[in-house]
Amino acid sequence: MASKFLLALSLSLLVSAAFGDRYVPRERMSGQRIQLSRPQQCRIQRISAVQPRNRIQSEGGLTELWDEMESQFQCAGVATMRNTLRPNALSLPNYHPSPRLIYIEKGEGYISVIFPGCAETYQSYGGEQLSSESEQQGVKRDLHQKVHRIRRGDVIALPPGAVHWCHNDGSEDLIAISVNDLNHQSNQLDQKFRSFYLAGSAPQGSKGEDTFHNIFQSFDAELMAEAFNVSPDLIRRMQSMEQERGLSVMARESMKYIRPDEDTYSRRRESPHNDNGFEETFCTMKIRTNIENQRDADIYSREAGKLKVVDMHRLPILSYIDMSAEKGTLFPNSMLSPHWAKEGHTIVYVTKGEAKVEIVDHSGQTMMNDRVSQGDMFVVPQFYTATAQAGNEGFEWVAFKTSGYPMRNDMAGYTSALRGMPLQVLTNAYQMSPAEAQSIKTNRGSETFLLSPAHRSGKHY
Repeated sequence: MASKFLLALSLSLLVSAAFGDRYVPRERMSGQRIQLSRPQQCRIQRISAVQPRNRIQSEGGLTELWDEMESQFQCAGVATMRNTLRPNALSLPNYHPSPRLIYIEKGEGYISVIFPGCAETYQSYGGEQLSSESEQQGVKRDLHQKVHRIRRGDVIALPPGAVHWCHNDGSEDLIAISVNDLNHQSNQLDQKFRSFYLAGSAPQGSKGEDTFHNIFQSFDAELMAEAFNVSPDLIRRMQSMEQERGLSVMARESMKYIRPDEDTYSRRRESPHNDNGFEETFCTMKIRTNIENQRDADIYSREAGKLKVVDMHRLPILSYIDMSAEKGTLFPNSMLSPHWAKEGHTIVYVTKGEAKVEIVDHSGQTMMNDRVSQGDMFVVPQFYTATAQAGNEGFEWVAFKTSGYPMRNDMAGYTSALRGMPLQVLTNAYQMSPAEAQSIKTNRGSETFLLSPAHRSGKHY
């Protein structure tokens, strides 16, 4: 009887341990990660390089959307877009339930992310930073959260639920590529992309009418007047702004606000007695870094190219949104070592040049064997093996990853899986001679991931 009881107890403990391990938070498993995405099945017949499918024209610019229902984007659980903002245009304030990673492809401007619960740490007096219209109406002081200067090559992290706006103060269009991770655990709605706008919305009849909603217009004006302690007429005017202006508008005059690179602002500092820890960490967290300046590239080869990675170590806010990015350059006819991603899916956007790309899935089926060029986007699912060879003009890309700590395994090169195997494993696995196995292991010398054009003589120089 006692033995049966012990057996039952042992089985129950094993079952509990099995289910307990299944739901162990990822930060405990790796010591680095803090987010765990929901599993997503990938049923892909073929991967193709695609261009945006839908366009939303606004007063201040253009929003282009890739088809999020396409199988490769469904597999990765992402929604992608390209926003073009005209000079002196303002992208209207909005937020979204999933994290977003942005790459600035062209232009410059300003962006601000309003972190909930954080104080307005920038203030001006005497109207020095205010517009002439504000000065005429007697506005003497302005308070707001930090405004960040952005430029070509910047990677910007937007947390879920944080309101953000963007202004193009340059003389050319500001173009931003964005990837939204719909599988992130912060998004508990569904796998459909949506944005909540505090002002503006997609024009009626446009493709984005059911995606970009204005939440302010639907509230009762009297109730909102009570909430803001203002006149109901003012609320009604705010709610009746014409929708045809779209998601971005042209500023009526040159916009002025306090910026961290100017001497005319004063930074409000709380006394030590008022510090609450939250403002000292989250509120002051850096949201951007530049990936274009590749003098400090993580991988560099004079013959093959260069690669720079922005992960949670380089930009700590990425540990909260569990995403990362990389910017790569392949010199003419160079190639990427065949490799697979250990953590997360990879969304590739081509910024310049062209390349031949091959992707193979777990069953050995070739999922992609195409040439890609500027403006194309495609997905490399987690654990699928991929490689690329640049054309005669070279190849440049930016890749977004659904992991804040990306890791890859190479098949060829100095740090490859095959190089780490004993010769006898290779000779028996591939039925080759020891000399041939040695060439497989060492013919690439010290090259890793970025491979220069190889000589066909059987030996790499």
